[in-house]
Amino acid sequence: MKKALRIVFMGTPGFAVPSLDILVQHQYDIAAVVTAPDKASGRGQQIHQSAVKNYAQEKGIKVLQPEKLKNEEFIAELKSLKANLFIVVAFRMLPEVVWQLPEFGTFNLHASLLPQYRGAAPINCALINGEKETGATTFFLQHEIDTGNILFQEKIKIDEKDNAGTLHDKLSKLGAQLVLKTVKAIEEDSVKELSQEEIIQHSTFNIQHLKHAPKIFKEDCKIDWSKSAEEIHNLIRGLSPAPAAFTYVDGKVMKIFDAEVCSQITDHGSQQNTITVNSDPLAVNISTDNKTYLKVKCADNFLDILELQMEGKKRMTTAEFLRGYKFH
Repeated sequence: MKKALRIVFMGTPGFAVPSLDILVQHQYDIAAVVTAPDKASGRGQQIHQSAVKNYAQEKGIKVLQPEKLKNEEFIAELKSLKANLFIVVAFRMLPEVVWQLPEFGTFNLHASLLPQYRGAAPINCALINGEKETGATTFFLQHEIDTGNILFQEKIKIDEKDNAGTLHDKLSKLGAQLVLKTVKAIEEDSVKELSQEEIIQHSTFNIQHLKHAPKIFKEDCKIDWSKSAEEIHNLIRGLSPAPAAFTYVDGKVMKIFDAEVCSQITDHGSQQNTITVNSDPLAVNISTDNKTYLKVKCADNFLDILELQMEGKKRMTTAEFLRGYKFH
């Protein structure tokens, strides 16, 4: 006999919308969505709503936007909804008083193959580390973040052309299917949980190879040209389109969105240029015709810069950039 589910969905960014949408399309009872408060951003500090709130309002779903998740009024309102399942997709860390409320528990969708890449930036870190595959996981919440018992997992191949943006979109769609699969299993009482500790302790899993996905800060985005071209290429992929890997040129920030590893430079040869990095001159061997291409020497090969953005300018191709900037 199927369980009658009444769901509270918790999420904020666009990544979470396909998961909410697939539940709506399959006519599940969504009692409410919980999302981030509206905030002012951009020029003019205009008020912006989260992607989840925009979707919920279009569908006529009740929206809750608590400033603090332990607020007594918010807890009371959650209880009044009489929901028996909470679903979390790209939301804040929940206090125990919240995730222990529903009868059938609270499960989370995480964009990695847990226990690998626990943390805030699993998509970015998988690309930065040069992984060939990743995936999505649903799991029941526990005290420690991203450590709960696994419900379902799906793998996905990482294409050589993928960056954080394209992989985000793929995993958002894959995750929605996984959320639906998990809800159906809970509804049919056919869930089988797998402890992450059991996976870690399994003889084929080397705990020394457990990788993490901490929050990314500005200093993590700065390019170190003494590293290999492949490492720098993966950093650029993992941070594109946002927050973007960057270097300094003439004391200004240059964000790099796309590049290719190349072992050969053109017949035009290379020329030495001084690029300002943190106000200290660093001699970097570059190759450019000042018209169409810009290649930077890394520890081994050259990296062909394809798309960039100078501080105060719009995003552009290298050819567009070189029309207004010349290396002397």
